[in-house]
Amino acid sequence: MTKLTLGPIAYHWSAEERRDFYARIADEAPVDEVYLGEVICSKRAPFHERDLPATIERLERAGKTVILSSLAEVMLKRERKATADLAALDGPEIEINNAAGLYDRGRRAHRIGPFMNAYNEATIAWMARQGASHICLPGELPAEAVAVAATAARDLGLGVEVQVFGRACLAVSARCYHARAHGRTKDNCQFVCEGDADGMPLCTTDNRPILRVNGIQTQSESYVDLLPEVAQLVANGVTHLRLMPQAVDMVAVTSLFRKVLDEAMDAEQADAALRDCCGDTPFSNGFYKGQAGYKRIAMATPG
Repeated sequence: MTKLTLGPIAYHWSAEERRDFYARIADEAPVDEVYLGEVICSKRAPFHERDLPATIERLERAGKTVILSSLAEVMLKRERKATADLAALDGPEIEINNAAGLYDRGRRAHRIGPFMNAYNEATIAWMARQGASHICLPGELPAEAVAVAATAARDLGLGVEVQVFGRACLAVSARCYHARAHGRTKDNCQFVCEGDADGMPLCTTDNRPILRVNGIQTQSESYVDLLPEVAQLVANGVTHLRLMPQAVDMVAVTSLFRKVLDEAMDAEQADAALRDCCGDTPFSNGFYKGQAGYKRIAMATPG
């Protein structure tokens, strides 16, 4: 049975906002698995690490499986230590987003996150030999490549995950443009990113939003929306569908995906309701359709 997962929060939400968010997810969201942890900026981690045990307990009590995600970028000693400490855990499951975690984990079971570039069957097979039990595919893969990767992973006994909702991660950088845009340095950022709960808009010279900046991360302006493609993803062997937390009603969003998965709601009707949940934010599926990522390509009319 295909599972719904909730990815780790990418933004610098306050500790109180995170507590309230995960309390609602535990009590109301029909997701099977929840990823926790700081993936983007190690400086943010101390703000919410102390709440992790209580959050894990609350989610598990509600029947959710919890996975802890590692940093996508490891440059400093504290980041190296945080990655090593996470890799040393026996439980919960962990998701590795940087090769440093592979070194620390050895061949013990782990998941591979979307930052690790599992683009083809040979890479997936290599990762399986290193202990991977599950692969979250990069968001740039078109449908044909997803189908090939899912077949390869399934043959190796691995779970296969694809992001189906939320802003696409386009890059991470050693520098923090979010701080620079406010005249600050990365080391003295004063956590200015906390003011942008859904990322900071980056506009063209004629003032059209084109990207979002989230600390060291560059994201798409649009939300990836593969709700109309859920049936195809399931048919192609994808075992997990990932929804990334955004500053919208994520309980409503997850409920729509669940209804489509359970065939309790027509995909077209659900997609219209999803549009209502997300206000003016554009939707995109270009990568999945093998075109420019920002584009929204309509589904072909059934024959």
